[in-house]
Amino acid sequence: MDTIIIEKLNSIEKLIVEQQTLQKQVLNFNETCKYLELSQSHLYKLTSTGAIPHYKPNGKKIYFNRPELDQWLLRNKIDSLDEIEQQAANFLISKGKIKL
Repeated sequence: MDTIIIEKLNSIEKLIVEQQTLQKQVLNFNETCKYLELSQSHLYKLTSTGAIPHYKPNGKKIYFNRPELDQWLLRNKIDSLDEIEQQAANFLISKGKIKL
């Protein structure tokens, strides 16, 4: 019975930590790994190649702006089939190939 309570408390603690991370605007390296679900080595590679926006205020520790990470995650959007069809229709209409 005690182990069940301890497991539930650990689960609640983990959720609280995750919620605190989601409310922060600036994340440290480990928080960013968890937030992006990336390994430390992959995140180091992304920072060293300049592929991900990051900050080094004292030249050592790396920090990340969460809204910028969200924008980075949402880059390279893949259009849905409906969006592609709408773009094609708009193109044909704009070129005068189809009249409404």
